[in-house]
Amino acid sequence: MLLIAFGTRPEWIKIRPVVEAIRGTIPYKLLFTGQHSSLVEITAREFPHIKLEIEDSCDVRLDSIVSSILNQIPADMYGATHVMVQGDTTTVFAVALAAFHRQIPVIHLEAGLRTYNNQQPYPEEFNRQAVGSMADIHLCATELSKAYLRKESKQGRIEVVGNTVLDDLPTGPVNETNEVLITMHRRENHENIERWFNEINFLAKNLSEYKFIFPMHPNPNVTKHKHILTDVEVRLPMKREDLLHTLRRCKYVITDSGGIQEEAAFYKKPCIVCRTVTERPEGLNHFSWLCKAPEDLANHFYKIQNIKIDPSLKCPYGDGEASKKILQILREVI
Repeated sequence: MLLIAFGTRPEWIKIRPVVEAIRGTIPYKLLFTGQHSSLVEITAREFPHIKLEIEDSCDVRLDSIVSSILNQIPADMYGATHVMVQGDTTTVFAVALAAFHRQIPVIHLEAGLRTYNNQQPYPEEFNRQAVGSMADIHLCATELSKAYLRKESKQGRIEVVGNTVLDDLPTGPVNETNEVLITMHRRENHENIERWFNEINFLAKNLSEYKFIFPMHPNPNVTKHKHILTDVEVRLPMKREDLLHTLRRCKYVITDSGGIQEEAAFYKKPCIVCRTVTERPEGLNHFSWLCKAPEDLANHFYKIQNIKIDPSLKCPYGDGEASKKILQILREVI
């Protein structure tokens, strides 16, 4: 039996295509750790799951997540013969560690992403490297991720399958309007979020031919500065289908998200990545452009106005068939 663990909304988005692919074929259970507690409301109606509770018993939230998960998972890990984790959150690290302690094989989905800087992003870079040392099967999105794992002499089976975030994207004609989609929430940007917002608002104020749309993450470190965005249409967080609809019709993207970099590349939308480094370099200078500091944002935006992505370029992060490839691998090992 395959135990599939998730704790955050982005994890569920990338795990769901796998669950859809294996239903009725491979026995599985879902384990929701509660790292993002509101996520359970999204999944409970359609997908039965085991739910853990994060007890904030430590001064540091990350400590609480790890200790809560380790303290609640039973010795038999719910009867699992294999455990699948996705990505690089603290949930992923804690569940993989629990499986490793029980000598249960770990399957790591979206394996091999690297910046080789434990602070960029923090704590995700440490988490994914640690899980890579515990995993028995590494499911990579790209050949570059596979090469990183080979260079690190990681044990186990390494397969390139593409990224599952692309598997459920709507296909067909992609419209182009004057909209600019913005997302920004990463922890490493919090100390500079006021500066980023000022630069975004500068663009919106001086480029009235565009409509800047910002579905804002509810993190208080982000929302406390929303008053800066006087010329930006700030919205509540969008449902996934609404976000994808906006992405398909927008002209440009400004983001610090990983998943949106991949989705923007799939739809061939020029994307400015507001980070000092990205673990998705495959798309740089073809689909995405790295903006390392807020004061560089305007120059980057003016540059991408002259860029049209070559329609013949293939998305470097997969073809939308990752879950089918993963199903074949899982049939071999479970």
